[in-house]
Amino acid sequence: MQEKTQNKSLQERNAYTSYQEELAFQKELNILRNDFYYKMIDSQDISLVDFFYQPLDTLSGDAYSARRIDENRTFYLLVDGMGKGLSASLSAMAVTVFVNHLIDKMIEDDNFSLESIIEESMDFMKPILLDEEALSIDYILFDSYSFKLEYAKFAMPPFLLEDSKRNVIKIKSNNPPLSKWSTTYKIDKCAVENIHKFLFYSDGIVENSTLEGNAYSSFIENDFVASFTREEMKNHVLEKITTQEDDFTFIFINRLELNTATLISEKIFATRLDAVEEANNWHESICQNNCGGLAFNELFMNAYEHGNLGLDSQKKHRLLEEDKYFQTLVSLEKECTKKITVKIYNIKTASAQYRVTQITDEGEGFDTNQLATIFRNSRKFNGRGVFVSRKNSMGIYYNSKGNSVLFLTKI
Repeated sequence: MQEKTQNKSLQERNAYTSYQEELAFQKELNILRNDFYYKMIDSQDISLVDFFYQPLDTLSGDAYSARRIDENRTFYLLVDGMGKGLSASLSAMAVTVFVNHLIDKMIEDDNFSLESIIEESMDFMKPILLDEEALSIDYILFDSYSFKLEYAKFAMPPFLLEDSKRNVIKIKSNNPPLSKWSTTYKIDKCAVENIHKFLFYSDGIVENSTLEGNAYSSFIENDFVASFTREEMKNHVLEKITTQEDDFTFIFINRLELNTATLISEKIFATRLDAVEEANNWHESICQNNCGGLAFNELFMNAYEHGNLGLDSQKKHRLLEEDKYFQTLVSLEKECTKKITVKIYNIKTASAQYRVTQITDEGEGFDTNQLATIFRNSRKFNGRGVFVSRKNSMGIYYNSKGNSVLFLTKI
């Protein structure tokens, strides 16, 4: 009897611990701000921003933030707390929360300043840090109009940049670790007009042991060159390591060359139900077995019914329940003169070729911030087309308005 009571008590404690760990991880996800879930940077050109975040434990010593400051500027924060465990996690999360709060206020007041972000976060953290504690931090500001990168690197691993000739450029730290004794800092700038890929990462990845017995730092440059997407970079990392020894975090940015040189086909479709099948057949004839057909069908349907016809998900579900859906589509089509434009691009890299399909409607768009819901609970998300498309391609990305989307497939 006593043994059964002890077992029950142990089960209850384990259940409570698991529940608290889940709450803690959800809190971490709320702290890690990302303005680019399923979204592209569509300024002077199109850039895709993706993240890999894999904590070693529930409470991570790594943290990151990616913020859209305005039409042309984006800010990235990458934090690595010293050591492992609760202390490192508290410090990393504290500075991330504070920086995000500053950015929110600066965006609201239209007075963003990289210098102020660094100075105020240093002043905020110094009383919190222990005497022997330090933080490694990247503060990065990218301006896609002037093609300038401003950065203050506090003892973080080098940035990796790949230029148009596939040369890898390493940008090393320009500041020591942030500690309670820090008083000064340095910001440097570099021109990135000819840079097509960027990789920002914490040291947990490069210091991890590999199957060959050496650290992953021996492989990261070649794997970066060989990767077109975050998913490919992630797979390269996980294929080479033995077991994960620290928190893993990286930010992967790819500036796409979408121009007349890479465009292989373009077609404009009317907003008609029969155009959906026509578009699918046309797309498949060009891309053949590498077309991401299911992704194309879902995203084209979204452009047709949600974009140009203006049917939201709730109204669509109600019409389906009332058996009035197709009748309503026919009625709305009669009044609709909007078009759907599809462009297909072919991009060659050193090791592979990729198809980029872009679908643009003439609707009002939607609030793309809601796409982050997918990452929190896909089962409750109404945007089935977005979720299915992500699963059946190498990634989908909406523009800031929400009326244009592209997806990637590998040939």
